[in-house]
Amino acid sequence: MTPVEHADVVVVGGGPAGAACAAAVRRSSPASSVLVLDRSDFPRDKVCGDGIAPEALDVLAGLGLDTAALTAGFPAVPRLRLSSPGGTTVERAMHRPAVVMPRAVLDGRLLDQVLGRGVRFRRHTVRRVTVRPTHVDVDGRFTAGVLVGADGAESVVRRALGLGVNAPDRLAVAIRGYAPELPGQDGVQVIATTPLRWPAYAWSFPLGDGRANVGYGELVAGGVTRAELVEGLHRLLPGVEPSGLRAHRLPLSTGRPRLPDGRVLLAGDAQSLINPLTGEGIFYAVLSGALAGAAAAHGSRAGAVHRRLLRRRLGAHLRASGTASRLSRWPAVMDAAVRAAAADQRVFDDVVALGLADGRLTARTLVGAARRLR
Repeated sequence: MTPVEHADVVVVGGGPAGAACAAAVRRSSPASSVLVLDRSDFPRDKVCGDGIAPEALDVLAGLGLDTAALTAGFPAVPRLRLSSPGGTTVERAMHRPAVVMPRAVLDGRLLDQVLGRGVRFRRHTVRRVTVRPTHVDVDGRFTAGVLVGADGAESVVRRALGLGVNAPDRLAVAIRGYAPELPGQDGVQVIATTPLRWPAYAWSFPLGDGRANVGYGELVAGGVTRAELVEGLHRLLPGVEPSGLRAHRLPLSTGRPRLPDGRVLLAGDAQSLINPLTGEGIFYAVLSGALAGAAAAHGSRAGAVHRRLLRRRLGAHLRASGTASRLSRWPAVMDAAVRAAAADQRVFDDVVALGLADGRLTARTLVGAARRLR
C-alpha cells in the first residue's frame, strides 16, 4: 500500500501560478513543506501566446526569483502594433518592453528555480479532492493543510469545489501555432482585430529567433469552429504559415467565481483570471499564485484571506477591465480608443496597462476615446 504523503501546502499544477504560489510559501514561511503535483513532467508545452508583461516579471522578482535567468536568450520586445476593427493602426514603444518565450522554456525554468528552494514535485493526475475539518485529502495519496488549485482552465480542483465552467459569453477559444516571423515584425508584438465575428482578434508575437507565436481567438458564444479559427488567423495575418496549431479555452475574468472560504484556493486560469480584453493570463497567474501562497499560512481561513488579498490588489483593475470589455463590444468604441492611443502616448500606455497588467480605465482614455467616436 502506497503511504500517504503530507505537505503543509499542496499545489496542483506546476505552471506559473503554481510555481509562484510555491515560491511565495517558501519565501514567507521557510519551514513550511510544499508539494507540487502535475500530470506532466517539465519542460512541457502549454498553449499560450507566450507574451510576458514586465509586471509579471516584477511579481516573480519580488518572490526572490532570478528573472534574468528565466528570460535568458529571449530579447526584449519593445513595441506594440494594435489595429482596430475599423482599420486604424497604432504602433508605439511600450512604457516597458515585454518578453516573448515559449512556455515550455519559461515553465521549465521557473519550476526548476522553485524546486531549488526545497519544494517537492510529484507527477500525479489529480482526480478527487476531499475537504476534511483538519486537512484536504487528494486521491487518498496526499494530504495538505491547504490545497491550491493552479491546474488551468479545466481545473479538477475547481470542479471539486462545485464551481462550474464560465458561461459561453465569458469564455473564449483560441488557436495557436508557430510561424516564420512576418516582415517588419522584429521587436514588435502585433494585435489585429476585425469587425467580422466581433469581438475577435489575432496576434503575432516574435520570439527573436526568426519565429513568431501566432494565433486567433473569439468568444465561445459565437459558436466558432476550428476551421473558422484557422480562417480567421489567415484573414487577419495574411501570409502567415503556422505549424503545430492547437486550440485552447480561455476562462475570462468577467466570469470568475467567488472564491470559497476554507482550505482550498484557486489561482490563475482555474480562477478564470484571463484578461477579457487581450486574453493575457501570465501576469494574473503569477500574482494570484503569489497571493495564494501568502494566504496559505492562515490554514482554515486561507480562502477568506486570499479573497481579501486579491480584492485589495486587483479589485479596481478587474472592475475596470470588465467595464472596458463591455464597452468594447461596440467596434466603434474600440476604434475610438485606438485612435486616441495613436494621438497620445499616455493613452497608449494606459491601454497597454489595462490589457496586459493591472491598469485602470483612466479619465484621459475615456475622454480621448469619447472625442474620437464617430
